[in-house]
Amino acid sequence: MIDLGRLLIVLGLAVAALGVVLVVFGRVPGLGRLPGDLYVQRGNWAFYFPLGTSIVLSVVLTLVLWLIGRR
Repeated sequence: MIDLGRLLIVLGLAVAALGVVLVVFGRVPGLGRLPGDLYVQRGNWAFYFPLGTSIVLSVVLTLVLWLIGRR
């Protein structure tokens, strides 16, 4: 049961850290409006897909996790 408790604590901290990152990145100018992000607006309907932002975040997270895993 101790291992399960530790796992839940780590998962909770990870979710909290993700929330902080989302709040901080929500205020970074330009993030979410990169070239490659798709935005279509027609009348009352709008569609937004952050393709360019997703690719940039994927590359950054891949490098960070690769560096952490090298230990």
